[in-house]
Amino acid sequence: MLPGLDDGASDIGVSLAMARAAVAQGIETVACTPHILPGLYHNEGPGIRQAVAALQERLDAEAIPLRLVTGADVHMCPDFVPGLRSGRLVPLADSHYVLVEPPHHTAPPQLENFFFNLVAAGYVPVLTHPERLSWVPQRHEAIGRLVRAGVWMQITAGSFAGAFGRNALYWAERMLDEGSVHLIATDAHDAERRPPDLARGRDIVAKRAGPAEAERLVVTRPLAVLQDQPPSSVPGPWGARGVMNAESGSHPAEAEPGDDGTESGAADRGGFSLSRRVRRFFGQ
Repeated sequence: MLPGLDDGASDIGVSLAMARAAVAQGIETVACTPHILPGLYHNEGPGIRQAVAALQERLDAEAIPLRLVTGADVHMCPDFVPGLRSGRLVPLADSHYVLVEPPHHTAPPQLENFFFNLVAAGYVPVLTHPERLSWVPQRHEAIGRLVRAGVWMQITAGSFAGAFGRNALYWAERMLDEGSVHLIATDAHDAERRPPDLARGRDIVAKRAGPAEAERLVVTRPLAVLQDQPPSSVPGPWGARGVMNAESGSHPAEAEPGDDGTESGAADRGGFSLSRRVRRFFGQ
């Protein structure tokens, strides 16, 4: 929605149209998530924050009742954790949750280690649109391990409507049925070709998983992100048998008793601490 930062809104007129479209769907808060991709989109934390503040001021002046928060669609890079700690990379709403975008056509060789390091550092990685990644069919088991270890999955709402083709639709539905979907999001880029369409995605999911889980995907868990709540305090995803997936709903970094009776954890960041369970999931 931020104008001129990447392949999203080209100018302020498009930004305002997107904002009005979001409000018309009942959306109250939008995380502005421009790409951070070295070599293509040279966005960094300070510039993103300034752009969010400027757009919020314009929305207020136009009487558009939409709250903006900071964020970024951060592409995988070697210095991810130091980038977050320095402020160069941006989590969602200054929380422990951070959007992570892997390469679309090639599975990173150190995929699981990368996410393990993020969890170990006290963050909750949110993998963006896994259903649209061309390598997911070959690495589906790895995606399952990530979910069990505490990585959240965010599906694009339009994928449930077939907007990205049959493969994306298949994987979106399969992941939903498997209890691997934590959030759905618009991934809106403009007001016409890829407008905010969260309501349609929510309605489609409601028919498959029930209205309660649809509400959790677009309200309950997003609110948990905005309020920086640990995942252990949030209901886990719905599974194919109509029950909550309790294992993926509990946070992998909950402290567990150590051999000496104390809590064995590291990188304690307000309840987001590392436990041995994470290492077991990753075979470390």
